[in-house]
Formats: sequence, structure tokens, C-alpha cells
Amino acid sequence: MSIPFMALLILFTYVPLWGWIMAFQDYSLSKGIAGSPFSGFSHFADLFRDDRFYLVLRNTMVMSGLSLVADFVGAIALALLLNEVRARFFKRTVQTITYIPHFVSWVVMANIVLGSLSPDGGIVNDVLMKLGFIDEPILFMSKGSWFWAIHTMAGFWKELGWSTIIYLAVIAGLNHDLYEAADVDGAGRFQKMWHISIPGLMPTAMLLLILATGNLINTGYESQFLLGNGLNIDYSQVLDLYALDYSFSIGDYSYGVAISVFKSAISILLVVSVNMAARRFGDFKAF
Repeated sequence: MSIPFMALLILFTYVPLWGWIMAFQDYSLSKGIAGSPFSGFSHFADLFRDDRFYLVLRNTMVMSGLSLVADFVGAIALALLLNEVRARFFKRTVQTITYIPHFVSWVVMANIVLGSLSPDGGIVNDVLMKLGFIDEPILFMSKGSWFWAIHTMAGFWKELGWSTIIYLAVIAGLNHDLYEAADVDGAGRFQKMWHISIPGLMPTAMLLLILATGNLINTGYESQFLLGNGLNIDYSQVLDLYALDYSFSIGDYSYGVAISVFKSAISILLVVSVNMAARRFGDFKAF
């Protein structure tokens, strides 16, 4: 039964890796991979000499790091709080409300965010002006230094409920005798969270953290592309957008592939490093 899924994984994940050859060539569409001359590591040298590369690398790592921390902490906190809710209807309502944004495309989410922050009738500016905090609308999306916070909050809103599912399942599988023993000893809700729920979550949480760290540099580009503009591009452009610009706008496909190879190498390094750190601080490891 697993053969079709393994075949799909190999076909769409491993077979395309042969295209990495382009990173070591002066690739030409007319000549193809077979006819394009090899250039060695010249594209990687150009990559590391480009000041713009370090700027987009900074943006990628900062936005990914902020999203990782926000989602990791927020999902665990929400799972712990929902686990303490005894009213089923309220609990299911909160779960449904927090899950729904995950199934909404970034196109819709970005339009909601942009509409809410718009200086022309945006709800955020309207509320701030009515409360007297500001005298005139703020151009939120024109302030590059604010982009990271706006992007993090938008992603947090979209993925919080979905990330909570796994932690709720882990808590549901914990030994209930531990909670009963804690009740006998007079432990309160927060004491049970701290001494039973959180330690029970840690193995799964650390495994997910290690796997998420591997994608730290693969932040994607949809949200940044939809929320970014020419005024905040120095803060919104990430490696994937940078590679797309070189590949399709400039036509330098080899340079774009070199960026992808660099990303994959850094992802492997991050996973191995975090896994080694997890081994040193406890029995939490992916391999």
C-alpha cells in the first residue's frame, strides 16, 4: 500500500535533484542541461559577493525564526488552555474558529490583512483614531521595519489552530492516573500543567521543533509576495523571491538554482545541529 506514495515522493522530491547540475553550469534554455557549459562554482562565488543576498538571507532567517517561536509557543499554550476547558461546546467552538484560517488561501488572508491595515477605511486605523491614539491614518505597509511583525502576526493567526491539533492529541494520550494522583495531592490546574502536561508534551514538541528548524530557511514566498511592496522590499524579500527574480525576470537560471542548493545545504546543517543540541540536553532527538 505504501508503494504508490513512495513512488510519488521519489518522483517529485528526489528525481528533480538532477537539476542541481544547472548551478554548476552557464545554463541556457536553448542548449539545455546536456549542452550548457560547466562553470564550476562561479555562481556560488557571485552569490556570496552579492550584498543583496545577505539582505534577503537576513529577512528569511528573521521571519522564519519569529514565525517558528510564535507558532511553537502559541500552539503549546493554546493546547494547554483548551485541555482545561470543560464546556465541550465552548471548546469545540474555539477549536473551529482557530482551525478555519489554515484552510483559507494566503491570497484571501493577505487581502484581509491589507484591508484591515489600509489607511482608507481600514479597521485598525479607524479604531486607533476613534480611541484617540493617532490623529491621521498610519501607512502600515509602507513602513519596512514593521513588516516582520505584521507578517509574523498574520502567519500566527493562520496556523495557530492547526499547529495545536498535535499537542492536544498528545495531551489526550497522557496517563490520566497522573492527573488523579495530582488531584489527591492537592495540585491545582497550573501545577498539573507544569508538572504533567508540559513534560508529557516535550518529546513530541522537541521532535516537531527539530523538523521545523530544517525548514527555517524555506520560509516560502507566498505571504511575502502578497504582503510585500516596493516600499518594504528591503524587509519583505526572501530567498525564494530572490531566486525567482533572477530565474524569470533576469533569466539567470543557474544563479537561481545555486540559491536552492545553498538553501538545501543550510537546511541539512540546521537539522543536524539542532538534533545534536537536543541530544545533549535530554533524550529528545529525531535520529
